[in-house]
Amino acid sequence: MADASPLGSKYETIIGLEVHAQLLTKSKMYCGCSAAYASAAPNTHVDPVCLGLPGVLPVINRQAIEYTIMTGLALNCTIPPYTKFDRKNYPYPDLMKGYQISQYDAPLCLGGWLGIDVNGEPKRIGITRVHLEEDVAKLVHRTNALGESYSLVDVNRAGVPLMEIVSEPDMRSPEEARLYLVKLRAILQYLGVSTGNMEEGSFRCDANVSVRPRGTDVFLGKVEVKNMNSFRAVFRALSYEVERQIEIVDKGGTIPQETRGWVDDREVTVSQRSKEYAHDYRYFPEPDLPPLMPSREWVESIRARLPELPEARRDRFMAELGLSRYDADLLTAGKPFADYFEQALAASSISPERRQERAKLTSNWMLGELNRLLNDAGIEAPQSRATPAHLSELLDLIQAGTISARTGKEVFAEMFASGADARQIVEKRGLTQVSGTGELADIVARVLADNPQAVADYQSGKEQALKFLVGQVMKETRGRANPQVANTLIVEELKSRG
Repeated sequence: MADASPLGSKYETIIGLEVHAQLLTKSKMYCGCSAAYASAAPNTHVDPVCLGLPGVLPVINRQAIEYTIMTGLALNCTIPPYTKFDRKNYPYPDLMKGYQISQYDAPLCLGGWLGIDVNGEPKRIGITRVHLEEDVAKLVHRTNALGESYSLVDVNRAGVPLMEIVSEPDMRSPEEARLYLVKLRAILQYLGVSTGNMEEGSFRCDANVSVRPRGTDVFLGKVEVKNMNSFRAVFRALSYEVERQIEIVDKGGTIPQETRGWVDDREVTVSQRSKEYAHDYRYFPEPDLPPLMPSREWVESIRARLPELPEARRDRFMAELGLSRYDADLLTAGKPFADYFEQALAASSISPERRQERAKLTSNWMLGELNRLLNDAGIEAPQSRATPAHLSELLDLIQAGTISARTGKEVFAEMFASGADARQIVEKRGLTQVSGTGELADIVARVLADNPQAVADYQSGKEQALKFLVGQVMKETRGRANPQVANTLIVEELKSRG
């Protein structure tokens, strides 16, 4: 895949990603405080441990360890027989203790990979490591009536289990980075270890970006890019940064190792600080936590509990339901969307012999109408008022000929807005499809009488005129006529006239 810049033929883009994912545990990483901080009042989910008070001792959250090992196994990692925690020292105001309990040289998971498809070709992105640490507090920035700025500290988030997944620098374009992130988030959602919500900050991405003359191993400087809170932002930020670096190099400049932040409304990266090296953090083994030695039996018991992952679900949809690779990929890209699809299919009253037909119809409606409405509303499938059962009922009505597909779109939009079921809407608004030849015959006769030119065109061999006449019948019935019946009646009537 080509680099983002029009100058990319001279240079090769090198991208590695560091993803932080908050884990869905009930309590924090090293204390018993609730990890459900999102809607809590500031500083209410705190205790002496996450406040960093002197003399307190952390205790490891076993569920967080299992979730991290589970993720490592899903990413084809090795689980070493020995792991430990380390202190990572840095003096930020959102770090209560002045250090973070993280992992340095002995992480929980090592050496895996994740597969993506690039222009139809498979590619493996290496996973360097998956390790476990704790999240930091949240700074809330305010301005008072005098225009003076100040910051408040909300400690609720401090100590929430945070899993870091570090890739190898194997991505060669912003699009490959986007594909990697989409696939990784889907895996975490399928595992049930994280919500993967970028907007809420539970799935955060930092990127290391550099360029080099194509065909060489010479790096021209590495930049870390932060503050990207959506897949779109990641793609745009990396595209901008690649082009910025190439422009600097082409003018004879040098690229300093630094951290830059993405400014979404300006669509630029800006310098934040010089990039730290590992020795700047003064890592040393955490003295208050013992090393861990996961047994093979424990690791294998976790492996045995791995759920069906996105690729396996995609392959099942193709094999059992006859869906195309394209449709199955889109349906399984996120677990909530794939769950909605299977629930809608399970609620169907269609016969087993027509299951593949129904699966294709359900897929079409979800990838079309449902996706459009979800995007417009800025929500995901589980938040829709139109439930899987609602969609299934609507498709039952369409396949039974009770309403047309055109009317179905109108009904579905109302279902999505109100949560009412399809039959209620159809009955209340009198939208039942007109299929009776008696009722339609009178309308067809009127349409033919009102459009003599279209009749003459059809009789002279212009097939397009037939579509026009059917459209006029649909207009007369406000979309309620069965178009197949209308077509048949028009043809029969015109043949009878010779």
